[in-house]
Amino acid sequence: MSERRRVPVDPAQERSKPTFGADAFRDVVAVASGAVPADCDCPRLDRDEWHEVESDWTGITFVKTGMNAVVGVPVGYAGAKDQLIRKAARAGASIPDDPMVLLGEGTMRRPVMLEIEDVPPGATGIERPGGVAFTRLVPAPLGRMKHAVAETKAVAKQRYGREPDAIWVWYLTCRVCSSPREFETLILAHYREAK
Repeated sequence: MSERRRVPVDPAQERSKPTFGADAFRDVVAVASGAVPADCDCPRLDRDEWHEVESDWTGITFVKTGMNAVVGVPVGYAGAKDQLIRKAARAGASIPDDPMVLLGEGTMRRPVMLEIEDVPPGATGIERPGGVAFTRLVPAPLGRMKHAVAETKAVAKQRYGREPDAIWVWYLTCRVCSSPREFETLILAHYREAK
């Protein structure tokens, strides 16, 4: 079983989140031109490290909450992420650079998890999924997400001989860089136990 590796962000690519006003106008121009703006700090993953790779999740920890969905489309993502950050702080854990923010399946309510580390002994409200995650790094615009998830389930089932215990999605792009980065998304098929 391969070991999960964090892919460091190149310091030359580190950015801060877009704001409003002139920055927002620049973002609109950047999206229209197809260029990724200089101030986008969305995570970037190395395809060789993440596409069709199995990662050991025995040491991975998360905090978890839920968020509403309308016909499967998540609503209130920013609020859920803020809640997760507060949960991590209450637990005394730290949040790594470019943490996984995973969105689970659901039509009316969807689970969402934030990767944390340095969890103190005895901390409560911590998720330790264990097992392994088979990941695929794919372009997944909104209209193609169902297909990308179904394809990942099929590839995982062929590899492991059974359906995954859970499917998680990590959106790697924001509204500004989605189109230029071809809606890059990491889809994870989680198995509580390896084959």
